[in-house]
Amino acid sequence: MSLLAFNDVHALYGRARILNGVTFDVDAGERVALVGRNGVGKTTVVNTLCGVTRIGQGHVEIRGRTIKDLRGYTAAQNGIAIVMQGRGILPNLTVEENLLLGTATGRKGPWSLEKVQDLFPILRERRANPGLALSGGQQQMLAIGRALMANPDLLILDEPSEGLAPVVVDELAALLVRLGEDGIGILLIEQNISLIHRVAQRFYVLSKGAVAESGSLQNVTRDELERHIAI
Repeated sequence: MSLLAFNDVHALYGRARILNGVTFDVDAGERVALVGRNGVGKTTVVNTLCGVTRIGQGHVEIRGRTIKDLRGYTAAQNGIAIVMQGRGILPNLTVEENLLLGTATGRKGPWSLEKVQDLFPILRERRANPGLALSGGQQQMLAIGRALMANPDLLILDEPSEGLAPVVVDELAALLVRLGEDGIGILLIEQNISLIHRVAQRFYVLSKGAVAESGSLQNVTRDELERHIAI
């Protein structure tokens, strides 16, 4: 049973149709990439899950159950944590307060404040600093740490490499593989070929709001993947 599945989803902003029959799924502990150029509908997938866009046709399933009324809290209630594009750090809260927001769902699991701070020691060191006082890479750690505090079964990351130095992207790749191996499903929404190739096991290519290609990354080179994304 998939943790998350989109089945022939057509999504609209007002009357504008952005997704045109998108179908994909992510299983427990699986690392899946949703890839494509800017403007093809990748972020709209997240917005649809959050109830920002309206589904005109098709449906979304979480653990095999069709969710008819998607709201902003639906994902979190069902064990899905989202690291939004831009990271969403609250400027009026400290690093530690931002992390503690992740506990709002009340889900039990292995991730605690101490464990997240062990994973990202800089967040312990700077726990009393404003969240936006961190560097870009540290803010991404904070956003991921906050998501882990919700003890998710599925972690969705929207363009997590944006604005990060290559060495930080390397660290991010290793972390996402580790989380997947620990049993957390990963949906990586990206266009960074290097990160996709190092993290994901399967991929879906979005083009003009629809899935144009999909498959295993096991035997796909970076050059081949880049050609897929150029569709």
